[in-house]
Amino acid sequence: MRIGFLGGTGPAGRALSARLASVGFDAVIGSRSKYRAMEARDSIVEKWPDLAPRLTFADNAGAADCDIVIIATPWDGAATIAQEHKVALEGKIVVSMANALVRVGHEFQPLVPPRGSVAAHVQAAVPKCRVVAAFHHLPATELGHIGEPIDSDVLICGDDPAAVITISEIVSKIPGCRPLDAGELSNATAIEAFTAVLLQLNVRYKTRVAPKLTGIKGDPRAAKSPSSSKPVSSPT
Repeated sequence: MRIGFLGGTGPAGRALSARLASVGFDAVIGSRSKYRAMEARDSIVEKWPDLAPRLTFADNAGAADCDIVIIATPWDGAATIAQEHKVALEGKIVVSMANALVRVGHEFQPLVPPRGSVAAHVQAAVPKCRVVAAFHHLPATELGHIGEPIDSDVLICGDDPAAVITISEIVSKIPGCRPLDAGELSNATAIEAFTAVLLQLNVRYKTRVAPKLTGIKGDPRAAKSPSSSKPVSSPT
């Protein structure tokens, strides 16, 4: 399985692509400029040489050709870049991880994008894709600390149950992360907005917080798994 990152040269794209490569997935960092993607990939491999066989680079068109595609651009460009590559993305799982936020003074405030969330806006731009919202609350810095677990739940929502299960299987490969099925894509509005609360806690307590929910026992991925769904293949 190859996982492509559209606009993957920013902090979140670099960190998540490196982390997924570290747990056995083939990750492709994409960018409008292939050379910028190459620089991003080389900077990661320079620090983590063992990732070289799994981590590659391409322009955004090359990243869009992967089996699963994660949009790692700032929130206001997510739907646009998805639409630019809608032919290549047709029928694929497309992950939206952006949060529409603005800082006003010392406070972070959520914005309301078209259709209520960034994920819903992406789904409207590429209606033939299977859009899943995930990875919103994982701190980029901790993601980039390859080899160290991340003690966090990852809230995942989408209208395609099989796509949610696939992304849940990928999340479960990251040490310390627990995937939680948070329902349909309409819930992305609340998930994205909650990031403003987490960032405010970071500022107030001078730390980096990650959500961890209590009261869920057993394997949360099995809660509503359709019998016809197939889990993601092992990356090894």
